[in-house]
Amino acid sequence: MVDAPDVQPHEPAARYTDSAGKYLVIYLCILILAALQFVIAYTHVGTEGMFARMLLVAIAEAGLALMFFMHLWAEKRGFLLFVLIITIFVLLAMQYGWTDSNRMNTGAPFSQPNSGVVSP
Repeated sequence: MVDAPDVQPHEPAARYTDSAGKYLVIYLCILILAALQFVIAYTHVGTEGMFARMLLVAIAEAGLALMFFMHLWAEKRGFLLFVLIITIFVLLAMQYGWTDSNRMNTGAPFSQPNSGVVSP
């Protein structure tokens, strides 16, 4: 378990006492994951397999960046869970409009036809 940063009443800013070497290792891990994405991009894999692999590597990169460079690893577990739940909710809520994305092409009620001509 990692200790939270020290916060003093007279000095409200958190003091992170981690060594620069730790952040250098994390940075190198992120660079290796980015290189892995290039390797995955040039392999002959189907679309679904490529998407799944790229998504997993991107999630790992984002997780490292959030946990260490934004110091979420030092926060309380409840706050970390709250951030995770809200992030997932926002991402799912952003997907709500995709079901209506083909409305103009399928001729749904009150839609204008996609003929390339602007109607008056």
